[in-house]
Amino acid sequence: MSEMSSLMRHWAMLRLLGARRLGCTLQELATELGVSQKTVRRDIDALQQIGLPLEEQTGEHGRKYWNVSENSWHPPLAISLTEVASLSLARRFLEPWAGTLFWEGTNSFFSKIRTMLSEPAQRYLEKLSLVLHQTTQGVSNYAHKAEIIDSLMIAVEDRRLSSICYQSLSATEPVTHELHPYGLVFHLGSLYLVANSVTHDEIRHFKVDRIQGVDLLDLRFQKPVDFRLQDHLADSFGIFKGDGPESRVRVRFSPQTKRYVEEKVWHPSQVLKPQKDGSLIVEFQVSGTDEIRKWIMSFGRNAEVLEPLAMRQKIRDDLKYLLSKYESSAPDSKKSG
Repeated sequence: MSEMSSLMRHWAMLRLLGARRLGCTLQELATELGVSQKTVRRDIDALQQIGLPLEEQTGEHGRKYWNVSENSWHPPLAISLTEVASLSLARRFLEPWAGTLFWEGTNSFFSKIRTMLSEPAQRYLEKLSLVLHQTTQGVSNYAHKAEIIDSLMIAVEDRRLSSICYQSLSATEPVTHELHPYGLVFHLGSLYLVANSVTHDEIRHFKVDRIQGVDLLDLRFQKPVDFRLQDHLADSFGIFKGDGPESRVRVRFSPQTKRYVEEKVWHPSQVLKPQKDGSLIVEFQVSGTDEIRKWIMSFGRNAEVLEPLAMRQKIRDDLKYLLSKYESSAPDSKKSG
C-alpha cells in the first residue's frame, strides 16, 4: 500500500480506539479496517514508535485489547488567549462542514480548550465570535453527507476503485459510475470529486451534493504519478474544464468596476491592462468558457467581451432571450401560477 493509504488507515484506527472506552481487539480492528491482524500489529508498532500512547491491556476472561492511554496522553501545549481567539474565529470558516468529521474534530478540540479558560475568558470569546460572520448564500450543507465524504477520502488516499450513485443536474434518475477517485476540491462553497471515470475513460468532476452513495471496492488502481489537482485545474476558470484547446478571452470593464476587478486574482493567467479612458481590459487563457461567461455576465453593463467572437454571440443571444422575458410590463399571471 502507499504511504498515504497507511496514514488514512492510521487515522481510522485512532478514531476507533478513541471512540471505544474499553478499546478494541486486534481482530476487531482488522475487521473494521478491512486488513489482516498482521497489518494492524504493524500499524500499532508504527504509531507507538512516533510516541502515540497505545497500550495493550487484559480484560475479563483474558481478553486482550488495545486502547489509547489517556493518562499519558498530555501534549505539551502552551497556548495564549490570543491564539485561542484566533482558533475560535478560524473555526467559523468550517461551518459549511457541519456534521462532518472535520467539524466534529474541530468542535471537540475547541471544547477541550475552553474548559481550561476562566469564565471571563469564555465570555470574551463569545463576544469576539460576534465580530466575524460568514455568509451562507449558495453554500452547500454537508451535515447529511458525513459518511459519503469519509468514504471518498478513504477512496482517494487508499486508491480504491469506487462505485458511486450519482444524479447529475440534468438527469431524471441516478446513475452508477465506477471511478478512480483522485481528489476533492472545495469551490464556491461546494465540494467536488475529481475522478477518472472507468466507463468514459476520462477525468470527470462530480459534485458531492449529488452523490447519493459510495461503495468502496476491493480492487485498487494506479494513480498517474504526475497527476496534481492544482495542475489539472490550472487552466479552468473554476471547477470545470473544456473539451477543446485553451481560449483567449478579453474583457473590457468599465471605470466604475475597474478597481473591484483589480482587487482580486480571478485566474492565474490574467493580464490587467488599464486604459486611458479609465476602463480596464483583462485577458485570460482558459479551458472552457461557460464559467467565465457567466462570471462576465454577472457584471451586467459594466463588462463587455471583446473576444472570442463566439462568446460575444452567445451573450448576445442570452440577452435577447432575457429581454423578451421583460418586454411586457408585468409577468403573465397564468404562466407564473
